[in-house]
Amino acid sequence: MAHLEEFVSSRRGVEAFIELPTTMARATLLLIAHDGEWTRRSVTSVDWARRFAARHRLPAYDAGVVGYPQRMRDYNARRRAGG
Repeated sequence: MAHLEEFVSSRRGVEAFIELPTTMARATLLLIAHDGEWTRRSVTSVDWARRFAARHRLPAYDAGVVGYPQRMRDYNARRRAGG
């Protein structure tokens, strides 16, 4: 939780994308900043992720429904290109 708290407090425009658990993985919380920088952590439950987002006043989305924002893909592409 400390990592997620630090990410939220040190970046602007953060949105939360909640990834539902599967048979192979626990629920995860993906935080994406305004510039596409992101972090993902396994969380205890979807409810915990929703409470975290609400506590920090973050827009929260079901990643399986809305997908991931283009800015995240652009950020990944910039990192792969070395920029």
